[in-house]
Amino acid sequence: MDKNLLENLSLQINKELYSAYLYFAMSIYFLEINMEGFAKVIKNQIKEELNHAKKIYNYLLSRDEEIILNDIKAPDTNWINPYDTIKSALEHEKTITNDIKHLYEMSKETKDYATEVFLQWFIEEQVEEESKFRCLLDKIEQTKNLGCEIIHIDRNLKLDEEYIE
Repeated sequence: MDKNLLENLSLQINKELYSAYLYFAMSIYFLEINMEGFAKVIKNQIKEELNHAKKIYNYLLSRDEEIILNDIKAPDTNWINPYDTIKSALEHEKTITNDIKHLYEMSKETKDYATEVFLQWFIEEQVEEESKFRCLLDKIEQTKNLGCEIIHIDRNLKLDEEYIE
């Protein structure tokens, strides 16, 4: 495997672990403001991010490549309300999408076809990730002037079986 591609894949493991760490912080925020439904959605996201890191880790192991782990920085937690928090999550996912696209382009340039195929799953996954947060953000935005409605959204998220803790 190309050395630069390998370094960037190892770095992506770090980014996925940072994503989980960021979502841990978000779930704490939502629990602190008694929004258990939002916390439930975010806790589910933590599991997904850890799975993404594990997928890359296992892929690199299967290719008999050395994995380099880096420090995970503390996330910025200056959210002011649920809208701001979910907007931050969406922006973060857009950044991760760009990172995955960059990895995909690197795999194409180095003619690493196995990695190119491997990364296609992540490309599809990022479409889903962005869509999830965009939809949630749209729901919150529709209730900006109706404070009680956000409590209704939170209650529905708490009951939604898609997000199992």
